[in-house]
Formats: sequence, structure tokens, C-alpha cells
Amino acid sequence: MHTNPGIISLISLHMELSQDTKNILGLQLPTDPRWVNLAEISLEAILTDHAYCEQKAATSCISLIQRYSDKAQLVKSLAPIVTEEWGHFRLVLQELEKRGLKLGRQRKDEYVNALLLFQAKGGSPDEFFLDKLLTMAMIEARSCERFKRLSEGLNDAYMSKFYRRFMESEAGHYTLFIELAETYLQKEQVRKRWAEWLAHEAVIMQEMELRGDRIH
Repeated sequence: MHTNPGIISLISLHMELSQDTKNILGLQLPTDPRWVNLAEISLEAILTDHAYCEQKAATSCISLIQRYSDKAQLVKSLAPIVTEEWGHFRLVLQELEKRGLKLGRQRKDEYVNALLLFQAKGGSPDEFFLDKLLTMAMIEARSCERFKRLSEGLNDAYMSKFYRRFMESEAGHYTLFIELAETYLQKEQVRKRWAEWLAHEAVIMQEMELRGDRIH
């Protein structure tokens, strides 16, 4: 029987994951440690990309509220997240300004685009709704993991604390989207699909180029 070498690599890397990443986030692959060094070199680019990530997180929550305005718990839960994410956007803008840096142009987010391709196509409304929430959960989980790497690996003590705050916030957002999915759908369905998302995201991470000018 032929064994895909990519699968072997995934299994090997999975075994090297820290236990906290497995338990808290469920992510199958850790960020390559070299990414932090690249990000530190490209601070203006990483802050620019971070700012746009926060802006897109806010607008994505607004879109969910608009599309599912009949789901009272979702609206109630996401409304404060919109405010929080927009506040994060402003914090990153302030950091850029303080350092005499400029907000650059928004770049194509290859990671998010790859996730969007995995969303259910032609399925039931419930499946579509579930994948909308799990896409958000996945982005927040990976963002949390990236912010954790920055908080632990940057040489700049101030920036380490800066990203520690974001890490804690994103962890809460990740769990919120999972909880919302389980509010409206069967827990077994949510967990099964989440496992599929985690496996798919691991493949995306393995195939993506390592770049220090991107949060994802």
C-alpha cells in the first residue's frame, strides 16, 4: 500500500506539538519557530497585516449578525466582539504611528482564502452556517497561536506584552464561535466537522510558504 509522504510528515509534526497547543486550540501543526524571527525583521509589514486582520474580523462578525439576525444569542454574543476587534484595529494603528510606521496596503490573505475553499458548497443551510462559524473559529485559533509565538519569541519586551494581550483575547473568541455552533446545532455534528477543519488546516499550513510579513 502506498503511503502519502505528506501524511507521514503531518503525523511526525503532530507528535512534536506542545501539549498546551493540542489541548487549548486543537491545532494539528505548530507554527515554524523561524516565523517569529522573520516577523521581527518585518515589523512594519506584520503590524500592517495584523491591523487588517482585526478589521476583517470586525466586518466578518457584522456580516454574520446581518445574515443571521434571527439568531438572538449569536447577535448578542457577536455585537461586543465587533467593538473589541475594531478596538484592536485602532490599537495596532496607534502602534504603527508611535513607531513612525505607515499602514501599508492590504494584501491577499492566502491562508483565509484556502480556508474559504473548504466551506461546504451545495449543502444544507445548517451546514453552511456551521462552516461560517468554524471558519471564524479556525482563524481565531491560528491567530491566537501566532500571537503566543510572538509574545514568547520577540526580543522586544514591550511587543511581547503587546501580543500577549492579543493572544488572550483571540483564545476567548475561538471558543465563542465553537460554543455558538453548539448552541444552534448538535454537539456531535459540530465536533465531527471541527475535526475535519483541523485536519484540513494542517495541510494548508504545511503547504504554505513561510513568510514573516503575514500573521497567517
